[in-house]
Amino acid sequence: MIINRSKYSIKSLLVVTIILVMTGIAAADEWEDLASTPPMGWNSWNTFRLEINENLVKDIADMFVEMGFKDAGYEYIVIDDGWQIGRDDNGNILASKDKFPSGIKALSDYIHSKGLKFGIYSDAGTKTCGGFPGSRGYEFQDARQYAAWGVDYLKYDWCYTGNQSAPDCYRTMSEALKAAGRPIVFSICEWGTSKPWLWAKGIGNLWRTTFDIRPCWDCGKKVLSKGVQVENFIGFTKILDLQVGLESYAGPGHWNDPDMLEVGNGNLTLDENRAHFSLWSILAAPLMMGNDIRNMKAGILEILTNKEVIAVNQDVLGKQGVKVKDTGDLETWVKQLHDGSRAVVLFNRSEKSAEITVSWTEIGYPSKIKSFVRDLWQKKDMGTFRGGYKAEAPAHGVVMIKVMPVTK
Repeated sequence: MIINRSKYSIKSLLVVTIILVMTGIAAADEWEDLASTPPMGWNSWNTFRLEINENLVKDIADMFVEMGFKDAGYEYIVIDDGWQIGRDDNGNILASKDKFPSGIKALSDYIHSKGLKFGIYSDAGTKTCGGFPGSRGYEFQDARQYAAWGVDYLKYDWCYTGNQSAPDCYRTMSEALKAAGRPIVFSICEWGTSKPWLWAKGIGNLWRTTFDIRPCWDCGKKVLSKGVQVENFIGFTKILDLQVGLESYAGPGHWNDPDMLEVGNGNLTLDENRAHFSLWSILAAPLMMGNDIRNMKAGILEILTNKEVIAVNQDVLGKQGVKVKDTGDLETWVKQLHDGSRAVVLFNRSEKSAEITVSWTEIGYPSKIKSFVRDLWQKKDMGTFRGGYKAEAPAHGVVMIKVMPVTK
């Protein structure tokens, strides 16, 4: 009998071992597949700041489906700062019952029922930027709670961190998320102060490259950061300039993040909104909407749901676009796509419309090659051209095209 029990025990042990190994492989694959293309979704901060609640978030989830955002590829709904209120006697993070009376798990379940994913916010410091409890010293406990709630995305901020080491702090939370066992996209919101593109690959899936965006063309405000005057609350053109040279650090599963979209916010014109969206798309930036999608103009909805422009952002090759020409007010940006074609943005920063020319050599093609051109905003085939293409770009606006060499 002893021999038989040993035989069965060994067999059972082998079965259990195989199951554990296969489960581990599956879990590793799930983590590996996170953010294989830039995350797309909505975040509450840009419009609502700390004034969030469960009815608002449910409304946004409903609109994702009803207005075609889910169909266009947006999937994450992220509640930013202000959802938390304190900790219980055991140190567990507590959500505000006034704002979220049904609890975070119920909200997460509601969002999942729509076929969407749920994201949440915390901070590497003792407090969040809004003054609520941060995760410093509670990383593993908070990560377990997020996993239990069904969280799919964590935005992790950098307020009240004192002299903490950013790489160490973000590595700790990264390890905590993995230990919790649920694959969660990890968004590093350190504002680019310690150049996270140099160290964050393998720790997070995306990392902020600049201070905060604002819904303006080129505004900025000087603030003191670690004894140095820096520009914060900046317009999207200033953020765009700071992305030059970072393209080699981005790719599937690890993206430069120039901050959330301000499309539909502030006093940006329709052309400026279209330029903002085009440039974030060619940068392979995360496309996280920050407007009130329940109340917006038809033109903004058209911009945010243009599937041809979104396809450029979501291209599986994962190349970040680069600026290949700059003549002052007129710029050319290009992104290599998986099928050998190129997406091109002709960007006009001037106060009046201007003709911009792109040559095929500037985007990596031989000068004599014939290429087919499609305008992605007009959704119109423009024909076949040899050597290059030119178009009239509006003031503070863009022309965005896809260029495909003709092989026959």
